[in-house]
Amino acid sequence: MDRKLSISLLLVSFVGGLVNCERPNIVLIVTDDQDIMLKGMNPMAKTQQLVANRGATFVNAFTSSPICCPSRSALLSGQYAHNTRTFNNSESGGCYGAHWREKVEPAETVAVLLAKAGYRTFYAGKYLNEYHSDRVPPGWTQWYGLHGNSRYYNYTLNENGQNKFYEDEYLTDLLKSLTLEFISSNDVSKTPFFAMVAPPAPHQPFTAAERHEQLFPDLEALKTKNFNIPCGPLEKHWLLTMPPAPLPKETLTYLDSIYRNRWRSLMAVDELVEAVVSLLETKNLLNNTYIFYTSDNGYHIGQFSLPYDKRQPYETDIRVPFLVAGPKITPKSLITSPVALIDIAPTIAELAQVKQPAAMDGESILAKLDRDGIEERQLLIEYWGEGSEETYNPDCPWQKKDRLSLCSVDVECHCQDSWNNTYNCVRHMANDLDLIYCQFKDHENFAEAYDLSEDLYQMKNVAYEMLPSVRAKYDLAIVNLTKCVGESCRRIY
Repeated sequence: MDRKLSISLLLVSFVGGLVNCERPNIVLIVTDDQDIMLKGMNPMAKTQQLVANRGATFVNAFTSSPICCPSRSALLSGQYAHNTRTFNNSESGGCYGAHWREKVEPAETVAVLLAKAGYRTFYAGKYLNEYHSDRVPPGWTQWYGLHGNSRYYNYTLNENGQNKFYEDEYLTDLLKSLTLEFISSNDVSKTPFFAMVAPPAPHQPFTAAERHEQLFPDLEALKTKNFNIPCGPLEKHWLLTMPPAPLPKETLTYLDSIYRNRWRSLMAVDELVEAVVSLLETKNLLNNTYIFYTSDNGYHIGQFSLPYDKRQPYETDIRVPFLVAGPKITPKSLITSPVALIDIAPTIAELAQVKQPAAMDGESILAKLDRDGIEERQLLIEYWGEGSEETYNPDCPWQKKDRLSLCSVDVECHCQDSWNNTYNCVRHMANDLDLIYCQFKDHENFAEAYDLSEDLYQMKNVAYEMLPSVRAKYDLAIVNLTKCVGESCRRIY
């Protein structure tokens, strides 16, 4: 049989199977700041066994904004940050801002779509960083939304409109119990369910459950090729040239402890995944349930002498774990075509047999499951720096007018963000191409580009070596992608 015809028939069978059978249940687990480039999935043996080995691993998965609130808004809506108008983690940057509450949240999130389609929906965990409310967002049947940013103890949950404070209960464990209770309460013979769980791990302050505090005693931060190296003024944008570089020994020891504690905090998430899968098996639901596992963004620890954080346009920060298991997905399959978090909402819509709204910028990943090779794609990576005079740290030697952010004495005041750490990038992949091109909105109009097929650790900035015609092509792509809506976001420019 002709190979193209064979693949077409498989795809028709896959999608047709969804139409002809009952609509599936869907579980989406989203961790906080879990990297893939620094082996952030390695401690999670149960998740790899129960999700990755039973389904597909997307090895080229990206966030479109390497920061929590814009990324989570994109995941929930299938829209780029310039369309959700969620620019960074601050209230002034649109995090849980008026546009989100009044336009996107009531009509354009995956929860609203599935609720209208007859699904019972459930949310537990971190929502958006500036969410501090007794208001339940539209579309959720059951709601346990964390107030503010990730924490492990001493937190407040909005429980279906009632705020409740917890002091000593480890948050990941509570989320596990709430999720199991929701799944157990469903009569799936009548109504399918969608459950989204967002544990805090491995986000700062990297707090492990007490039972995991002594694990990995000798683990050290991964010493990648670009670990703790200084950057020259033509190699990286100016923020990465700040002192000290390289970082001193005391800081490196501190980074080792962060790396260990991040792994430790993930062990309770691994147990959560195991418990959910076990319950689905016990209730005979696994054969009609799709399980997604991902994170909102990646993370760096010491790369280019940046201490620890995200927000940068490098592979450590923009790549995320992305696993999917469920009916008709080939076990242990590796998918190389690029996907992004904006694709999750369109994929869930297709699984639920709901038409993808025109406002969604992403695309369903289901067709990629039966394709070999890399399907060409250009993804937009966008970020708006958060630095202002209010983020000034008087304990560091910088000045208010510098508008720096996340400057900590613990890491020798090497700042992680600034007002003009603002950029747009095109992440372009095809069978014969693996490249990122970035424009920074600073006084220098600095550009960075890397040929990832030759330079995985982004050591050599080739932006100023590119042919003028090639740079012009990517400049035009950025112009188009930063204005795109819906279908126009899925074109190759």
